[in-house]
Amino acid sequence: MHNKLFIKLANKIGPINLGNPSEFSILKLAKLDIQLTSSKSSIIYLPLPQDDPMQSQSNITKAQSTLNWELSKLLKEGLNETIPYFRSVFV
Repeated sequence: MHNKLFIKLANKIGPINLGNPSEFSILKLAKLDIQLTSSKSSIIYLPLPQDDPMQSQSNITKAQSTLNWELSKLLKEGLNETIPYFRSVFV
């Protein structure tokens, strides 16, 4: 029952972004991930695809107005909670 309602709402409303409206680079994310996981990984720089956006910032206004959703965690805080989960699942 709930799945059918969700599908009807999704078709009516469309995609809703639950991202972080604060802009940060993939490089910053990679460095923070390496730091928080104490990883020995190194960052490899490759040419970007021709159509790769140089900047991207999540627009969460639809989530705010439709779902009454607000960002509740900062990036580092969210990673600190997410990393142990993935360690438990994949390690």
